[in-house]
Amino acid sequence: MSAASNPVDVHVGNRIRLRRTLLGMSQERLGNALGLTFQQVQKYERGRNRVGASRLYDLACVLDVPVAFFFDGLPDRGMEQGADVVGEAAGMAESTACVAPIAGVKEEGRAETPVDDLALLSRRETIDLVRAYYGIEDSGTRRRVLDLVRSMGA
Repeated sequence: MSAASNPVDVHVGNRIRLRRTLLGMSQERLGNALGLTFQQVQKYERGRNRVGASRLYDLACVLDVPVAFFFDGLPDRGMEQGADVVGEAAGMAESTACVAPIAGVKEEGRAETPVDDLALLSRRETIDLVRAYYGIEDSGTRRRVLDLVRSMGA
């Protein structure tokens, strides 16, 4: 991450890359579906360029996920600080409640955010394993494979 990249933009970009990779989609194919170049997709995925609301909506449609998918894993800072959403116009109050901390930086009174989860999900080995797992048509067999892997990891 460069000094100019916002941690939220980097997180959203990582989620875009994760979903695109899980679908087996190239940056070029995603770009074509959105009317963009693969270089623009790269910039989004790296957090170098901020993804606007309409583009995020388009990405959610193309990648077949809800918009909230891109924000999964970010702390909900507004609720932690006890913001009175009923008494205020949501999102209009001037505060730093929505400023997310950089993943892995421990704040006073808070548990450290797991940094490795997204990196783990982005690894080629993990993606191949998930694809192979869901390639098993019989749900009973899938369950037994899951039980076997869990027993081996414990």
